[in-house]
Order: sequence, then structure tokens, then C-alpha cells
Amino acid sequence: MEAIYSRQSVDKKDSVSIETQISLCRRHANGEVLVFQDKGFSGKNTNRPGFRRLMDAVEAGRVRKIIVYRLDRFSRSIADFGQIWDKLDRRGVEFQSVTENFDTSSPMGRAMLNIVLVFAQLERETIAERVKDNYAHRVALGAWPGGPAPYGFSLTKITDAAGRRVSSLTANEHAATVRQIFSLYSHADMSLRTLAGALNAQGIHGPRRETWDSVSVSRILHSPLYVQADESVYWFLTSKGLRPIQPVEAFDGIHGCNVIGRRDRARGVYQEPGQQQFSLTNHSGFIPSDLWLACQKKLVENKQISAGAQGKNSWLTGRLKCGCCGYAVKVNRDGGRRYFICSGRSNLSVCRQTIRVDPDELEQAIAQQLSALLDGCPPEAVHGQDPDTARQLQQLEEQIQRLVDALAQSGAAATAYISARIEGLHLQREGLLRRTPCGGGRGLSFRQATYREQKLIAAVFIDRILLREEEAEVIWRF
Repeated sequence: MEAIYSRQSVDKKDSVSIETQISLCRRHANGEVLVFQDKGFSGKNTNRPGFRRLMDAVEAGRVRKIIVYRLDRFSRSIADFGQIWDKLDRRGVEFQSVTENFDTSSPMGRAMLNIVLVFAQLERETIAERVKDNYAHRVALGAWPGGPAPYGFSLTKITDAAGRRVSSLTANEHAATVRQIFSLYSHADMSLRTLAGALNAQGIHGPRRETWDSVSVSRILHSPLYVQADESVYWFLTSKGLRPIQPVEAFDGIHGCNVIGRRDRARGVYQEPGQQQFSLTNHSGFIPSDLWLACQKKLVENKQISAGAQGKNSWLTGRLKCGCCGYAVKVNRDGGRRYFICSGRSNLSVCRQTIRVDPDELEQAIAQQLSALLDGCPPEAVHGQDPDTARQLQQLEEQIQRLVDALAQSGAAATAYISARIEGLHLQREGLLRRTPCGGGRGLSFRQATYREQKLIAAVFIDRILLREEEAEVIWRF
């Protein structure tokens, strides 16, 4: 039987509806047809329900020919279509595109198919590159590049110096909450968790969900969009390795600042500071630079402290998540007894789950599995300074030199932060230089590893552990 497949990602005036696609395809079909459709799904991948049902019908031998309105309705990826076409070819399934006027039942149709695919992929990659360039250009001009407005701002349009109508941000009613966050966090005894609890107690709605947590507070504190960016902010960001778009003289202490390239969305990873840029915005900041810098200094110091002291009650800390609400699970100690508790319950009162999994039993079970994994690894011979240590030393040297260069030109507000960062990096460097190889040719044993090594091993092999009442589910990284 012949099958018709149609897809429409977004309803637009100039787009061909699914109904119209099906009607046009029926004119080229012979007899009764099976109809498969996807509305609201992109053609960049094959993760579409109607498409999967079509391929199931192909596997079952119920389809001998597929008719589509246009090739990109079926697939917009050469790699995906190549795999799909191999499957269709093996099953003897023909393929016809109504608009491009080709049919794979003929050699010419097959040749035309390959040519159209190449140009479709080229067009898609060209559009993606153009969108990326336009985004960077808008940020360099100071305009808001697109997407929802950050918390504390609303979207607006302004006329820039060149007479262009461009997107911008303006402070809204939530700006008062942002000011409160920076002001409270600057106090020495204020933590992210305590601050989140204070906001929840006041009944203030969070940016993305009803409640606040440490992550949502931290995101606001880290953002330079709120700061009145002056020379000190310029040298602070430069000292971190970010590359400025405007010269230091442009940082007037009035406008905010935006970071470009923080995340590579195509690969789904955060980029190194050296691959990021920062630029002045066309909107005004409302957090004084000295207050913003004081909070940045405290965030860095707290991160360094927590990295060394976190998870003192279990080497599984950091991997544990509540299977009910998704918040982190803590390991608390009451005398000689340890127990799990959801932070969504203890800190935010948004979860009611009681976790009755025994920490000792869970650690023993996972330790056995990790030991078995490590036993299968080859012995490790260490001779002199290993490549990883050499790479870390090189990175530290580069960071120190960059900070020294920034220190020579920075203002008083940024000097304290930069000096503290240089001192901290020197301590890290000395620690690496004092490191001596150990273990000779023995393999790594989980049971004999130090507490810190056990935490690192767990982080390498385990993505997360979901805890639900009396059950624990380990999500491995492989």
C-alpha cells in the first residue's frame, strides 16, 4: 500500500497546511493510502510520532511507496535521510516528492534525490550561520539579541544613535527583588540557600517556578546584565579571560553588560572563558558596580570553600537527586546514624517524600559495582609528571599572566578581586608542583582510594542517583 507523510512545524500564513499537503499527494497516489502526519514538529531530526509510526509500517511490510509534498517535509538532515533511505531501499520502498517532481523508481529520480538533499542541507547550514552572525551583530550593537527578557526586565523597542529601531530591556516591577538579592547577599553571613528561603518566606514568585532555590539566586547574582558597567567591571571580566568588544573607555557606569558565547548550544556544553566575549548593552543597569563586584568576589570564595568541604557525610553527595521533585538529596548525620533528606523538602517545603533508603547499604552496593568496573581497567604506570598535570600547570600559568596584565590597568574596585584570584592560582600551582607520583604500576582500587578519589570516581561513572522512598535508581554515564 502507498503512504502519504506530511509535516508542518509552525502555523504561518505562507506555509502549506498539513491538509493541503495530503490533498496534493493524493493526486499522485493509486487507490487507498495510509496517511501519517506530524504537526508542531521540526524536520531536523526523526523524533516525531507520526514519522515513527510510518517507519514501523515500513518495517512491517505494509508500505511499498511513500509520497511527500516536499522533501524537507520528510527530513532536513542528509545524515538522517541517508540512514532512512538505506532502510527504504532494502525493503524495496519507493519514494516520491510531489513538488520536486522526482520518483526513486527511476535512476534519474535517484540522482535528483541526492542533488536536492545536498542543496537542502547547504541551505539549512547557511541559514544557521546567518542567524548566528546576526545574533552576535545585535549584541555588539548593544541590542537585546532575542528570547524572553531576563528576570527584572521587560522587552521594549528603542531608537539607537543610528536611527534604527532595535530591541532593548527596561527594568520592571521585579527589579526591586533583584536589588534586594544583591544587597542581602553582600552581607557576610548570607548564603545562597538562606537568601532563597527568605524570598520564599516573603511569597515572591521565582523566575521560572513558584519557589526560589540556590541555583536561581546564583544565576541572577552572576549575570552582568544588571550591573552599571564601568572600568572596574571591564577589568574584572577581562581578568576572567573574556574578550571585550568595546574599549575600556566605553564602559560609562550606566549601561549593563552582556556575555556572548557562554554556551555552545549545538554541542550542549559551556565554553571556556577565552571563547566568550562581553559587550555593553543599550539598556541601563541598576546594580552599582561595587556591589556587583563584591557579590562576584563572595561567589568565587564560596565556590572554593564548598568545593573542598562538600559531601563530608558521603562520597555519593552531588550524585543524589529526589525522584519525586528533582531537587538534590543531602546526607545528614544524627549521632552515629546517617540518613537521606530531600532539599526540596527541608529547604523549600515543596516536596513531601520521605526517603527510607539506607546510606550504608547504598554505598556498599555501588562500591561493589565501581570496584568491578575498575578491576577491568589496565594497571596504571606513572612516570614523572603526567600529561594532565602538565596541562593544568600550563593553564594556571596562562591565567596568572592574564590576571597580572589586568591588574596593572584595573581600578581600585577590581584590584582586590584580581589580587585574591592571583594568590589562589599560585597556591594551586604550588600544590601541583608538590604532587609526587604514587602507586607505581598498581591498578586503581576503589576500596583503597581516598575519600576524595572515591568522589571523583563516582562522578566519572555515575550521572545521578534517583531516590524514591525505599528505592534507588543509578543512572550510569555509559
